[in-house]
Amino acid sequence: MPEPGRTAAGSDPEVLALVTDAPIDRAAVEAFVLSRRDGALVTFEGVIRDHDHGEAVSALDYSAHPDAERFLRETCIEVARETGLAVAAAHRVGALAIGDVALVASVAAPHRAEAFAACALLVDRIKERTPIWKRQHLAEGTSEWVNL
Repeated sequence: MPEPGRTAAGSDPEVLALVTDAPIDRAAVEAFVLSRRDGALVTFEGVIRDHDHGEAVSALDYSAHPDAERFLRETCIEVARETGLAVAAAHRVGALAIGDVALVASVAAPHRAEAFAACALLVDRIKERTPIWKRQHLAEGTSEWVNL
């Protein structure tokens, strides 16, 4: 079996792509991508913050399309193919509180510049292509859907 992110002849790269309602295990995501050949590990955590566009946020709910994990996997495979690097991502759904982690995306590479670039690309593509929607609960008692 090839290492994560590396492609055996005629097959897709090995990636980790998970949509879950459980807290994300950052260490497991990082361990999936990191190998002895890598000198850089870049991990992004999307953390629930207490404000947005000048308003106080009290909590978030994430909803996912039934095929969201397939979309996430396809995005990870695409980035792994383009960069030749190991990539992994996990996105949480359900009710999340301020300070909870909603997304962990990780990339390992021989050098830091390529790891940073690939991780930024991965996060941007996940946000663009994965059908997961965010509903913010504002402190004033209203709620709003974001980025629909």
